Amino acid sequence: MNNETKTSKGNPIALLPILVFLIIFLGTGFLTKDFYKMPAILAFLVALLVAFVQNRGTSFQEKISIVAKGVGDDNIITMSLIFLSAGAFSGAVSAAGGVSSTVNLGLSVIPSSFVVVGLMVIGCFISISMGTSMGTIAALAPIAVGISEKTGFSLALCIGAVVCGAMFGDNLSMISDTTIAAVRTQGCEMKDKFKANFLIVLPAAIISIVIFAVLTRNSSYIMEGSLDYNIWQVLPYALVLVGALIGINVFLVLIAGTVTSVIIGMATGALAFSDSFAAIGEGITGMYDITVISIIVAAIVSLVKHYGGITCILEFVHRRIKGQKGAQVGIALLAALVDIATANNTVAIVIAGPIAKEISEQYDIEPKRSASLLDIFTSGMQGIIPYGAQLLSAATLTGLTSFDIMPYLYYPIIMCLSALCFIAFGKSKKTV
Repeated sequence: MNNETKTSKGNPIALLPILVFLIIFLGTGFLTKDFYKMPAILAFLVALLVAFVQNRGTSFQEKISIVAKGVGDDNIITMSLIFLSAGAFSGAVSAAGGVSSTVNLGLSVIPSSFVVVGLMVIGCFISISMGTSMGTIAALAPIAVGISEKTGFSLALCIGAVVCGAMFGDNLSMISDTTIAAVRTQGCEMKDKFKANFLIVLPAAIISIVIFAVLTRNSSYIMEGSLDYNIWQVLPYALVLVGALIGINVFLVLIAGTVTSVIIGMATGALAFSDSFAAIGEGITGMYDITVISIIVAAIVSLVKHYGGITCILEFVHRRIKGQKGAQVGIALLAALVDIATANNTVAIVIAGPIAKEISEQYDIEPKRSASLLDIFTSGMQGIIPYGAQLLSAATLTGLTSFDIMPYLYYPIIMCLSALCFIAFGKSKKTV
């Protein structure tokens, strides 16, 4: 029997599993005042159960077949493998001393009169190298505290600069799980998405840097303590970035980066060969959650689509959106709302990606543009919601609250405004 979508008309009831997930996930967060109390995977599993119970006209075995096809999609399998490969590289390069060397290198070259601006610039570099905003915040938060104490600048201002820099790289990095998810769900090349994305976010980054420079003008700071770094330990990051930009297969790039990290780690004495396996394994393990979530979400979306849920959303979009620019705004709004609901930009892209793909195909939007919009607006929301992991982490590491930091989060807001300007004044024609 053909297991393609049988429902030609939209069916709003088919969206029930997604609604159930939001109620469970958000409801638990509001009740406990901790949006990470409920594991996302558990909420998604309940939603998958609801999807299986729905539509008695389709047998259980047929539903299993639909789910298997959805999970076995080329994009889902490739995305999962890239997640694991990125985790291996991250674990290896961190253990080899890449993070500390990158931080110290940045602090060594930034003039003392631009220390707060330097926090954002270093954050940009580290996050685009590491592919993780959380890791960037963890690495730079203690430095932000020290700079605040020495200069008298507000700690909220200093850590705000760190979060801005962290979200810049989280959105652009070749090994960021958000980039991987956006590229795979939209079917474009990483280098193409990077180029399209970079042109949009660069003005936002420059404006944010200028704002921090104006706020902290006529200041100076002398960094105490050792700022030792080894330029060779920074090399794996550069290798991955350059390799991905020139179009080398992402798997080959990540494998080369992992091997290079191990070799450099052993050569510099930062990593013993026997410890490299544990470091790589730890990095891979750190990607298990998002990999499994991606698989479960693919299963849910396959059933929702079969029942007519995706068609329902597309019909809603058609009724309210006119033209290509309107469709791009629709993708942006979809991405932002799903991230606000899930408080996880990667999960939000995995959920919104298939719908965005359908919209982009119907309105002839280039895949690289839809991928950029997904990544920009989920990262933008993730960088400012007070219950997101980034702000909660920054607040915990500095003794502040999320609301103390929010007034200084210029970059995520300006990034979204920049993207809206590109939608309004730019052109996007799908290549044939």
